[in-house]
Amino acid sequence: MKSGKSTLAAWLHHLDAEALEQVLTARPDAVSPPEPRSVSELAERLQRPGSVALALPRLTLPALQTTEALAALGAPASRDALASLLDATEDEAARGLEAALRTLSTYALVWPDSEGTLRMATPLRQAWDTPLGLDQPLATLLKDTTSEELRRTLMALGVRPPGTKPQRLATLVEHHSDPARLAAVLAQAPGETRRLLGRKADPAHRPRAFVPSGGWSAPEPGAHWALERGLLVQPRYGHGPVRMPAEVALALRGPDWHAPFDPTPPVTPLVPVSPAEIDSEASAAASAFAVHAASVLSVCATTPPARLKSGGVGSRELARIGKAARCEEPVVRLTLETAHAAGLVARDGDRVATTDAYDTWAESEPAERLPVLLHAWWTLGLTPSQARDDDNKVLPALAGTPSCTGCLQARKGLLAAASRLPAGQGAKNAAELGPLAHWSRPLAEVLPQDATPFITVIREAELVGVLARGALSPIGAALLADSGEELAAACHRLLPAATATARLGSDLTAVVTGTPAARLVTLLDSCADRETSGTASLWRFSPASVRRALDAGRSPESIEADLAAVAAGPLPQPLSYLITDTARSHGRIRVASAACVIHGEEPALLTEIAAHRKLSGLGLRRLAPTVLLSRTPLEKTLAALRTEGYAPVAEAADGTVRVERPRSHRATTPVPPPRKAAGGPGTGSRTTDAPERAELTTLATRLVGTPLAPPEPDPYDGVTFATDTEEIIAGYATRLPSCDVRQLAHAVDSGAAVVIEYAAATGSRTIRTISDLDLDPPYLRAWCHLRDADRVFTLSRIHGVMPPA
Repeated sequence: MKSGKSTLAAWLHHLDAEALEQVLTARPDAVSPPEPRSVSELAERLQRPGSVALALPRLTLPALQTTEALAALGAPASRDALASLLDATEDEAARGLEAALRTLSTYALVWPDSEGTLRMATPLRQAWDTPLGLDQPLATLLKDTTSEELRRTLMALGVRPPGTKPQRLATLVEHHSDPARLAAVLAQAPGETRRLLGRKADPAHRPRAFVPSGGWSAPEPGAHWALERGLLVQPRYGHGPVRMPAEVALALRGPDWHAPFDPTPPVTPLVPVSPAEIDSEASAAASAFAVHAASVLSVCATTPPARLKSGGVGSRELARIGKAARCEEPVVRLTLETAHAAGLVARDGDRVATTDAYDTWAESEPAERLPVLLHAWWTLGLTPSQARDDDNKVLPALAGTPSCTGCLQARKGLLAAASRLPAGQGAKNAAELGPLAHWSRPLAEVLPQDATPFITVIREAELVGVLARGALSPIGAALLADSGEELAAACHRLLPAATATARLGSDLTAVVTGTPAARLVTLLDSCADRETSGTASLWRFSPASVRRALDAGRSPESIEADLAAVAAGPLPQPLSYLITDTARSHGRIRVASAACVIHGEEPALLTEIAAHRKLSGLGLRRLAPTVLLSRTPLEKTLAALRTEGYAPVAEAADGTVRVERPRSHRATTPVPPPRKAAGGPGTGSRTTDAPERAELTTLATRLVGTPLAPPEPDPYDGVTFATDTEEIIAGYATRLPSCDVRQLAHAVDSGAAVVIEYAAATGSRTIRTISDLDLDPPYLRAWCHLRDADRVFTLSRIHGVMPPA
C-alpha cells in the first residue's frame, strides 16, 4: 500500500491549478522560499509535523471532530465508516461532514486516495493520544505478537486459524470489527470480565499506555479471559496496563453510540444593527484608543517605566502610567504590548523606553498611528490585557512570555465568528460571541481570568474598534482579510480628522474635542499640563508650565502668538497676564556653574535667597552684593530655587542664557525580524510573510505542469544539486530529506532564519530558531534564539527544517 506521503503527492498531482492554489493559500509555510520544485516536494513539506501543527489550530470544530474520528478509525478509512461513526449520513449532518472534508482537503490534512478511501497526514494522527477515548487499533497493538500466540487467540474464539501470521492477524481484526460476533463472544464471558470490558469501552475512560512507575503491571481481575481472546492486549513481558483495541471498544459501545459532531455553529441572539451604527461606535472607540495610546506612550517617553528584577513592567508602574495618561490599566497593557511589537518601545536596561521609531509615529496623524498598533495587536502571540496567570497572580506587562498560538487563534476565531453573523445583525451581547468563537477555533486559548469564554479578547476588540454593536466593524473586516490597504482606508474613514484648534478658557484651561493634531499636542504639552484625555482632552496652564516653555528658549511673545494661532477665539486675558507675569520674573536670577554661582542685578533679592532657610542646604556664600557662590552643582541649585518659587535661568560659560529643552530618553531600536530570502541581506520583511496571491497563482500553475517527482540530486548519476551549499549539506545532514536540505541551504545562502529539530548529544530533542547561519562542515554556526547566544550545531544531528512561524 502506498505511504501517506506518496498518496498525498498523487492526490496533489491530480488537482487543477485553482484547487492547488487553494491548498497553497491555506498552508503558506509550505511554499516559503525556496519554492517547492514539484508536488512531491510540496507533499513532503505539507507532511512536516511543524507544518501540520500550524494548520491544526485554524480548523473549525466540525473539521477538528472529523479528524479525531478519522484518527480513531485508524486512517485509511472509508467515507461511509466515518459518516456512520459521526452519525452524519443524512440531511444537515451529512452536508456538514462534506463541508468539513472539503475544509480538510483544502488544508491537505485529509484527502481521498485512488480508491476513494480517506487518508490523513501522519502527524495529524499523533495530535491525539487517545482519540475519542480509544486506544490503538488491534493491528498496531499486536504487531509484536508471535504467529503462535495469534493461533491460540483464534482457537479460543472458535475460529480456524489460517497459515501465516499476516493472515491470522487480518482474520482476528476482521472478527473483532464485527459487533455481532463480539456480542456472541461477550455473552459467554464471566460477569467480572463483562464489567471490566464495559469500563474500558466507556468513552469517559482514558487508556494509559504506560505504568508511571515503569514496572511490571498485573492484569486486572477478570482480564485473563479477555486476554486469551484478544479483547484486551497485554504488552509483552507485562510492562504496562492491559489495553483495549479500538475496534473492540467501538463494537462494545454499540451501534447507537456516535462520536461528537457539531456541523452547525451555535445560535447567537441577534439584534438589528445598521452599518451607520457600527461605523459610529467603531469610530468612537478607535478614536478614544488612539488618543489614549498616544498619551500612554507620551508618558513613557517623558518618564520611562522601570522594569521589575524578574522582568516586565509591574502593577505599580502600570498604575502610575494609567494615572498620568488618564486611562485604565487594560488600555495601558494593550498599548505597551502592541507598541513593543511595533518597535515603538523597547527594553533598555532596567527601563522600557521609546525608540526613534516612536518620534516618527508621534508626529503622524491618528489615522496613520492606529493601523500600526492594530496590526501589532492582530499578530501578537499573547492576549495583551491579560492581567492574571493560572494561579491568579498578577502578571507584569512586557514580561517577554513565549508566543502563545492559542491566544493568537482566540483573536482570529473571534473575528471569524463575528464575520459569520448575518448582514445587518449584531450579537445582542458581545459576550455571547464566545461560543461562536469556540466553534470557529476550538483550540484557541481561554484565559483563566475569563469567567465568560473569550471575554478578555472580546473587550480588547471592542476597545480598539474592531467589534462594534456586537458586529464586525470595517476595521475588523480589514484585519480579518489581512489587507493593509483596507485597514488604512478604514482608519482614515472612521477616525475623524485631527483637531488643530483648542478652546482656551479664562480659567486657564485648553480643551480639545476629538483627537488633537500632533503639532497641537506638542504646543500644549510644552506650556501646559495635560489633565484628561479621551474624546475630549484638557490642559491647564500654570506659572510652572509657562516657565517650562520659557526655560526651553521660548519668548513670551512667541508663546502668545502660537497659542493665538490655535485658539478657537481670542486669547483670554488671564492667560495673557499669566504669560506676561511669569516672563517678568523669569531670568531675574541667573545661575552659573563653578560649583555654581548665583548672580543677578537686585542685591535685595540675592540677600533674600542667601537668608532663605530652605536653601541653606545649598551651601550659599555671598561674594558680592549681586553674587552668591553655591557648593551644590548647577542642576540641583536650579531645582531647589524653582521649588521655592523663584524663576532662575541657567547661564552658559560665555554668559548667554542656556536654553533648556526636555531630553527624551530613547531606547535602542529593536533588532529587526529575520530577513526575507527574496530580498537578501538588509531586507526588512519577515521570512514567513504570506506570498502574494499572484505569486501563488503562478506557483500553482507551474506545479501542475511539473512531473510528480523530479529525480533526486545525485552527482554520480549526472543529476546535480542546485547549489554547492545544497550538496555540502546533503553530504553531512544525512537524516534530512531533500526538501529540508534545500530549505537549510537557502537559509545559509540568503541569511534567513529557520527552525530546526535538533538532537543533542544527550539524545534529547529540541526545536530551535536560528539565524545568521555560517556553514563550517561538519558544523553549522548560528545565533540560537532559544539560548540567545551563538551556538554550534552538528549537521548530522539536524532532523528537520522549517521556516519560522
